[in-house]
Amino acid sequence: MEARLVGDHALLLQCSGPDEVRAAYAEARRRQDSGELTCTDVVPGATTLLLDGLREPGSVLGGLADWSLEVAGEDAGPLVELSVTYDGPDLEPVAKHCAMDVDEVVRRHRQTEFVVAFCGFAPGFAYLSGLPEELHVPRRESPRSTVPSGSVGLAGAFTGVYPRSSPGGWQLIARTGERLWDADRDPPALLTPGTRVRFVDGDPDG
Repeated sequence: MEARLVGDHALLLQCSGPDEVRAAYAEARRRQDSGELTCTDVVPGATTLLLDGLREPGSVLGGLADWSLEVAGEDAGPLVELSVTYDGPDLEPVAKHCAMDVDEVVRRHRQTEFVVAFCGFAPGFAYLSGLPEELHVPRRESPRSTVPSGSVGLAGAFTGVYPRSSPGGWQLIARTGERLWDADRDPPALLTPGTRVRFVDGDPDG
């Protein structure tokens, strides 16, 4: 893990991938809770972790060698189960791309426990890591102008759920009726970094 100063009060940690980001995020939150780390924001990305609002960024930088970059059992986040129906418009093309039948795509996606790596793109949109490599697919060559709220998609190494209707280029394989973003909820996002996610059979409209 490499790090560099960003302005006067932030550090950007460059990680080797989502797993190291997750471990660094868990360690940063642990240190926040214990009072060892004082900052205003801990923001994970695909391969980076931003520590913002640091009182003494130089001191934190010098102590990074002591950080534990292993996710312990007690660091596991809460589990959220999303009821979905696998009837997305790209399900058959995804199966063809992956050289397997539709039922096998559904089985492998449903049996995986995902972890929210980071959030972005739109309020409440979580990038879920853990997608089996055999289900990695590229984004659509032509993005859709409108993707319905609750659509479950695949793109590269991630799966995600559209929290609201918006343009998008992910391969859509399923849908859920769960509310991913609610400004009146605390926190507004149902899926936050570190949360574990499973997709289960259910009625997305019920």
